[in-house]
Amino acid sequence: MSAADEILDIVDEHDRVVGRSRRGEAYAKGLRHRCVFIEARDSEGRLFVHRRTPTKLVFPSRYDMFVGGVVGAGESYDDAALREAEEELGVSGLPRPTYLFKFRYDDGAGQTWWSAVYEVRCELPVRPQPEEVAWHDFLPEAEVERRLADWTWVPDGLAAYERLKAHRAAG
Repeated sequence: MSAADEILDIVDEHDRVVGRSRRGEAYAKGLRHRCVFIEARDSEGRLFVHRRTPTKLVFPSRYDMFVGGVVGAGESYDDAALREAEEELGVSGLPRPTYLFKFRYDDGAGQTWWSAVYEVRCELPVRPQPEEVAWHDFLPEAEVERRLADWTWVPDGLAAYERLKAHRAAG
């Protein structure tokens, strides 16, 4: 099955399920759905950063400081976070990611989704999926901050990153 054919729950402004749709249709029609963002750090506290492949359905060839993706129909945010983290990092046996907060992403142009943000420590050797990840590395946070202006980042990841920094600053 292609990514565009995955079935997603469609949700309202309060994150209540109101229907189901194929992923490609949800994106094309701007139907609100659910996503997870997982900040993965290695044993030294460095942040996993990657560049998406040019074949990605959304935001191809852009950089991201999160692993993650859509929540499948009937799937919980927590289950999706673990599944997506293991898939994108190419690992098995990852600790369950820790839930931090949820927000509604809206690009102002019709693309909107509920976004649950998680964190996880990955001390396993990573082998990202070549069909998902074109380049990757674990970078110190200061390096990520320096690259924010230089690299083209996924906009929803940037929104999640800014909210995560504010969340941590608020304690």
